Amino acid sequence: MAQILAIHSFRGGTGKSNLTANLATALALQGKRVAVIDTDLASPGVHVLFGFTPDPGQPTLNDYLQGDVPIVKCAHEVTPEPVKKAHGHIWLVPASMDSDRIARLLREGYQVEKLNDALFSLSESLHLDLLLIDTHPGINEETLLSTAIADCLLVVMRPDSQDYLGTAVAIEVAERLDVPAIRMVVNKLPQHFDTEQVRERVASSYGVPIGALLPLSEDLLTLASGGLAVLSYPTHPWSEQVRGLASELLDSVL
Repeated sequence: MAQILAIHSFRGGTGKSNLTANLATALALQGKRVAVIDTDLASPGVHVLFGFTPDPGQPTLNDYLQGDVPIVKCAHEVTPEPVKKAHGHIWLVPASMDSDRIARLLREGYQVEKLNDALFSLSESLHLDLLLIDTHPGINEETLLSTAIADCLLVVMRPDSQDYLGTAVAIEVAERLDVPAIRMVVNKLPQHFDTEQVRERVASSYGVPIGALLPLSEDLLTLASGGLAVLSYPTHPWSEQVRGLASELLDSVL
């Protein structure tokens, strides 16, 4: 069974999907078989980072949750060439970007238990080492399930007051669900912020290990979700932090 890593944030705009795609790539660069499943069904976007858009008729997670398409048919290989050279693989289970499909899913809902079944089926069918879940921000039934079955939860936040308050709720929920491991990731850290002060505040606020402090970067803003920073800017401090996070997770958690 693959190790499950859920990437979550209490609010949108934290860079959660960007981190998910780049972390998956960093893990696959170490020769791992990795799948990413986009459960942010109301506002999917992780597929953009991999340069993947489903063709008409290509199945997405929606077709599995609200139809009879096997989940493995919804998984599409998106392995970049540098990852192939490292003998890694990445599969993506995207959510539909079609507005009618999104509206239907939000209106009719779906059996959350099917999502649980999908994770185990994907792991077995693709012989995965790791499965990353890009969750929906906030707290709902889907995020509770993703959190409950995760081997590790990454909570992504920005260093502002609203995120500090909301993140406390996410951490409390995770602890009540007995998640085996939790890591904090502070993203979009302005250059004028004192890194050590932020580290101390986060550590004292939540009592949870810090996985990474990721700087706010003009380079990443220029990339604008048009690619993977760990490949486009491999020596950038942001990319180095993400690769370090991947190594730490493999060594001590996953």
